[in-house]
Amino acid sequence: MLDVLDFIAERGGNPEKIRESQRRRYANVEIVDEVIADWEDHRKTAYAATQLNSKINDVQKQIGAKKKAKEDASELLAQKAELEKEKKGLNDSAAEKEAALKKKINTIGNVVHDSVPVSDNEDNNAVQRTWEPEGVKVEKKDCLSHHEVLTRLDGYDPDRGVKVVGHRGYFLRQWGVFLNQALINYGLHFLAERGYTPLQTPQFMLKDYMGKTAQLEQFDEELYKVVDGEADKYLIATSEQPISAFHADEWLEPKQVPIKYAGYSTCYRREAGSHGRDAWGIFRVHQFEKVEQFVLTDPEKSWEMFDEMIATSEDFYKTLGLPYRVVAIVSGALNNAAAKKFDLEAWFPFQGEYKELVSCSNCTDYQSRALEIRYGVKKQTDIKKTYVHCLNSTLTATTRTLCCILENYQTEDVSLAAPLSRNSSLIDIYRRASRFQRCSASTCLVPPSSSPSPRSFPRTPPRKRSRRRALRLPRPRLRRPVTRRSRLPRS
Repeated sequence: MLDVLDFIAERGGNPEKIRESQRRRYANVEIVDEVIADWEDHRKTAYAATQLNSKINDVQKQIGAKKKAKEDASELLAQKAELEKEKKGLNDSAAEKEAALKKKINTIGNVVHDSVPVSDNEDNNAVQRTWEPEGVKVEKKDCLSHHEVLTRLDGYDPDRGVKVVGHRGYFLRQWGVFLNQALINYGLHFLAERGYTPLQTPQFMLKDYMGKTAQLEQFDEELYKVVDGEADKYLIATSEQPISAFHADEWLEPKQVPIKYAGYSTCYRREAGSHGRDAWGIFRVHQFEKVEQFVLTDPEKSWEMFDEMIATSEDFYKTLGLPYRVVAIVSGALNNAAAKKFDLEAWFPFQGEYKELVSCSNCTDYQSRALEIRYGVKKQTDIKKTYVHCLNSTLTATTRTLCCILENYQTEDVSLAAPLSRNSSLIDIYRRASRFQRCSASTCLVPPSSSPSPRSFPRTPPRKRSRRRALRLPRPRLRRPVTRRSRLPRS
């Protein structure tokens, strides 16, 4: 959320800057003036309540004098009771007006960065750069879709998934499971090597905290609600949501930042606003795994961190050898928290188009203010509080990454070529998957009952140990239980 003082010019704010940001978002501009009027109304009500304190104190002194002189003070007591009743009414009114003011401010998006392209049409997203492996042409190919490749590899079962779960339901099976797990492990190790702390998050959040990190539209379009007695909870749509609340109500010192997390979680999305889009396969589903970058940093260095995070995601997809482009999202398509957002879109040769795999956003202090994650030491000359800046970027939503790999690495016999990844276990799993079920493009799906068991797969030849040092995690020290011999009584 924005700081209410940003709307008040006499308090050092710049309301015109917020109006211009709302214009760029193609959002309601008049709401800025409504916030200013509501703030003034709340201020007057709160001031009137404090003014009653002096009147109550004066009456109390008179009551004391009357009692000391042993005179009747019943009229003064009645007057005091009336003043206290009036004060309570004003305090209640001020609290209601403050809550309404905060609710209105929460509907206003973050201030859009000047470099964001202004448009309300995502076709106008600005391409920043493109990349493709040497010798690879970015062109539409006469190949199979990721859905068909995964089906012929017996990597998932959509029919039983729909029967059990409903629309967009699926079961990953056989090497579909191993490929998915390999991407998760590779992503976590990739970030850990770059100084990120792996963090597996809860899969649901309390409504109060979800409301501080997710905008109201997400409650209806994305989030699943869990009713647990009197406490409403929501299944997370991304690990960004619980990680953003991880340091809620804390005060971070400059020496503590940047704090970099490699979030891993299962994510749940209703996809209510995407009916009919990507209905086949596992590209757009209600449940998937994701590895996410989340960083809390110095407000003065957040834009440097933004560039670093999108570069990290680019490096990840370069190691997988997937052609991609980076685009700047137009102002009208930004979510409320983001001041600027880049998407990494990878090439899907069957569909002949780029599709989103990564979303990288700088939310500045929009989330940290709502969650009260303070930064630094407040000076006496400071008018406003200082908050850390929060940034997030997808590393891999594994089902989407898997779809892209299946389309780009399929061979003529519908097996899989090994990707260019540095991760040896990922390459090994691809090689095994390619031997799992070799079908020509014209053959029918092999029934699951005739599929070979995993034990029958030929083993790959032993690999030479890579000279590159693998990620070394500290080995836990296990203490042996102390066993004492029982002493038998002497005869």
